[in-house]
Amino acid sequence: MLEIGGLFGLILLVLDVWAIISIVGSGASTGKKVLWVLLVLIFPLVGFIIWLIAGPRSPRV
Repeated sequence: MLEIGGLFGLILLVLDVWAIISIVGSGASTGKKVLWVLLVLIFPLVGFIIWLIAGPRSPRV
């Protein structure tokens, strides 16, 4: 099993929090937001990469 810790773990935590904030602020439906947040929470590294490629984005200001 892959253990993520130290500096890499901290960076991943910050990136996941950023992804979740972006998901919640996006224009997607509530159901899609919940599914994306669960994906990022359950699979932090893989979920973040999938969100980065295909996830909903916050509206540009």
